[in-house]
Formats: sequence, structure tokens, C-alpha cells
Amino acid sequence: MSCVCAFFANGMEEVEALTVVDLLRRAGVDVTTVSIHETTEIQSAHGIRIHGDRILDEVEDFQRFDMIFLPGGAGGTDNLEANEKVRDVIESFAEQGKKIAAICAAPRILGRMGLLRGKRATSYPSVMNLLDGADVTENSVETDGNITTSRGVGTAIDMGLELIRILCGQEQSEEIRQSIVYKGKIN
Repeated sequence: MSCVCAFFANGMEEVEALTVVDLLRRAGVDVTTVSIHETTEIQSAHGIRIHGDRILDEVEDFQRFDMIFLPGGAGGTDNLEANEKVRDVIESFAEQGKKIAAICAAPRILGRMGLLRGKRATSYPSVMNLLDGADVTENSVETDGNITTSRGVGTAIDMGLELIRILCGQEQSEEIRQSIVYKGKIN
């Protein structure tokens, strides 16, 4: 069974975070939601209180995860980017070629870290100029090598289905798409 670490931060876009986590769990992926703060409670971008499964300091071994997922939202992205331990985990995953996924404003973290150079990537329109060195597209989801990026709330289902495809295969992704009566198609 695949394991994913979803980093949760105050100011995150709740729809992006919860849609992706929900779809992955429907597909049988073991997802751990990790608050980067001192409490499991997160205050989302729109004032919704959400509880993560664990806090960052409780996670001893990030190497057990097959993928890390970074939800967007301006405030949430700022908080993720400001956290040294989160950046260290991202860097470690990148160095090992492990899977990294980011949606909305969060791909800018990867861009600023130099992880998108020469890769196709997408993001929320206002941060596209921060995807340093990327071949930037306006597709709803882009997967290039070990990195998957997506545009925002309106593409959260596409992102979730793409991550299922990557972790569980096309057949499982299609089964979940049909089970949620989703008519859209990812790129």
C-alpha cells in the first residue's frame, strides 16, 4: 500500500487539501495529514478548522512515505515555505527522486528551491512567474518525472485522480473517477 504525507498549514486551501486526501483514501492509499504547527488543529484559508492526524515533530521517519503533498492557498504556502523541516523533507525527496505533489500556490516553493528547472509544471496563475526554470503550462495537472503540480481549487479532483494513477494505476484512478461521478478528464 502506498503512503502519502500531506502537509497541512494554517491558511491552506481546504478544498484542495481535503479533496486530494479524500480521493487518495478512497483508493486505499495510506494518507497521513501532518500539521506543521504545534497543534493538530489548522485554521484554513476560509476559517474552517481542520485537524491533522499528527504534528510535524511527531513524525520520526519521512522515508516511509512514497509521496509528499503540498496543498496551496497563499497563507498556507507561506507557512509551508517558511518551515525549515518541511523544506528539508522536500529537498530530501527531490534528491532521492521520490514523488512530490503541489497544488495552487504551493508549486512556487518547488520553483524557488530550483526543483522545477527543465520540468513541465503548472500552478495558480499569480505564481506562475515563480516556477523558476520550468516549462510552465496552463494544464490542470502536470506530471514530469517525480513532480506533479496542479492549478487550484478547480483542479483538485484532477490532481487527486492523477495522484491515484501514479500510486495505484490507471484502472484504480478510473474506478474512483466513475464512483464519484466525475465527468472531467485530466490531461
